Amino acid sequence: MAVRELSVGYVAKRCGVKVSTLHFYEQKGLIQSWRNAGNQRRYKADVLRRVSVIKAAQKLGISLQDIKLTFATLPLSRTPTKQDWAKLSKSWQQQLENRIQAMIKLKDSLDGCIGCGCLSMKTCPIYNPEDELAVEGPGPVILER
Repeated sequence: MAVRELSVGYVAKRCGVKVSTLHFYEQKGLIQSWRNAGNQRRYKADVLRRVSVIKAAQKLGISLQDIKLTFATLPLSRTPTKQDWAKLSKSWQQQLENRIQAMIKLKDSLDGCIGCGCLSMKTCPIYNPEDELAVEGPGPVILER
């Protein structure tokens, strides 16, 4: 069975990214290509799924480094299976759950003091009299509890 060769332009259009984005992903080791006899980049069809996963993961706040580490567990010599992708998604579930909980905490605290130690809000003395939170460290310590 012949490997379907996809051009960089086709992959970019199909995935909704710029050609330079594909070059960047390749430089970062997230995807791979080869050169044909005319020295043009070519990709296997599974790159479409990989780029889609990269885009989805980035929208969720997953760093390119985390994406790369997770992709390293996938096979390079064959197209990843449904089971491969299920395994990949599990590796991000706890990270996403932690981010969701942090965002809920932030949302619930936006209208009041978040413990930053600024003492600029009228309600801060209720949460932070005499800047007691300073001993817990810098930044919004109440959110980090």
